[in-house]
Amino acid sequence: MQSVADPILVVDGVSYSYLDKFPALVDVSLTVRRGEKVALLGANGCGKSTLLKVLDGLVFPDAGSYHAFGTAVTEQHLEDQQFSEGFRSRVGFVFQNSDAQVFSSNVRDEIAFGPLNMAMPLDQVKRRVDDTLEMLDIADIADRAPYQLSGGQKKRVAIASVLVMNPEVLIFDEPTAALDPRTQHWLMELIVELNRAGKTIVLATHDLATLETLADRCAVFSEDHRIIADGTPEDILADRRLLLSVNLIHDDDPMHEHPHMLIP
Repeated sequence: MQSVADPILVVDGVSYSYLDKFPALVDVSLTVRRGEKVALLGANGCGKSTLLKVLDGLVFPDAGSYHAFGTAVTEQHLEDQQFSEGFRSRVGFVFQNSDAQVFSSNVRDEIAFGPLNMAMPLDQVKRRVDDTLEMLDIADIADRAPYQLSGGQKKRVAIASVLVMNPEVLIFDEPTAALDPRTQHWLMELIVELNRAGKTIVLATHDLATLETLADRCAVFSEDHRIIADGTPEDILADRRLLLSVNLIHDDDPMHEHPHMLIP
């Protein structure tokens, strides 16, 4: 039986460049353990989103290795249908921009897309879709088209399309960005509840105000695409010199004299 401390995602010495000339990750190592809430923290363009794509098997390292659940995740392995289906069912990715994720003709079809592509029996797909609609309180919009949805509703649908697969690991890219305060609060509560239910959470953010709620561990990126610190939210927020060096705070903002004042 596996314990909470088991490493399930292991990135070791990974480097990645776009078009072979624009570095996004430089010698990055990170271990995510079962049941953790890990935040990737850093300024825009530092490599957070690229690392999330590596974790989801959307891009592959130029150097170094990535193992998930004890097995190497490579382009060749993901071409194997059995491996790909197993990996895709265990790791779910919620993109920052819901428009990049929600594409079906209506909400119900969007949520059913993943299970249908995994060849689940139709009655099981219907049960899962109905349960997920209910859980995220979007049953009343099940027959609406994406263009009829608000930004907050699209975010719920994007999350539903991932949760319906019941993944073990949930990856969020800037989960609270561009959301109204009510939807931000709802999403933060949902992430905490999913973690309490046993889901491992990995998210990228530069929003210091959400850290102590959304993470129990932070990996901090420098602007040269390396991880330069790893610690609790409390320790990271207390290190003003670190936050200044990675361009997450600025000198002339008195609020940042005491980082914990950021936490609501």
